[in-house]
Amino acid sequence: MEQSIISLIQQATKGDSTAYKELFLQYQAMIYRTAYIYVNNEQDALDIVQETAYRSLLNIHRLKNPEYFKSWLIKITINCAIDFLRKRKHTTTSFLNEWDMKEYDPDVALSVSLLELVQKSLDEKEKSVVLLKYYYDYTLPVIAEILDLPLNTVKTILYRALKRLRVNVMEGSLYGE
Repeated sequence: MEQSIISLIQQATKGDSTAYKELFLQYQAMIYRTAYIYVNNEQDALDIVQETAYRSLLNIHRLKNPEYFKSWLIKITINCAIDFLRKRKHTTTSFLNEWDMKEYDPDVALSVSLLELVQKSLDEKEKSVVLLKYYYDYTLPVIAEILDLPLNTVKTILYRALKRLRVNVMEGSLYGE
């Protein structure tokens, strides 16, 4: 972690709102992508970014180790997204379904297909574990800490999620084949 970021975190934990704003802006895109994976809707993801900013600003003074700032923000984002989904009790239809993927780069089509597969196949806990493992490249012990779950539970969730994804890919269930 860069020294400038650590310095901003230290200033923010002492109540410097300007430092916090500068710091949050550096992670805003990451927070948005994480939220979007859960809610599959641009406006809802932006609402979650705002809620994450609010909650993290209120609790920044509780952050003990600056090196865990990114993990701490991801945990807050995931919690905000899950809270949002619980309140809504449904997810909205993605604008991704409206895209004609033939017009786009095959790598983009593959990324969108993988995102859709994760969104449609996994529950919130499974999404969280897969996202943290393969999107953010966290180790299983760190994921267990972020999600406040026992390590063996995280392993079980990951293996169950991967099995479910594998089955759905083999069955072609994502595209109704």
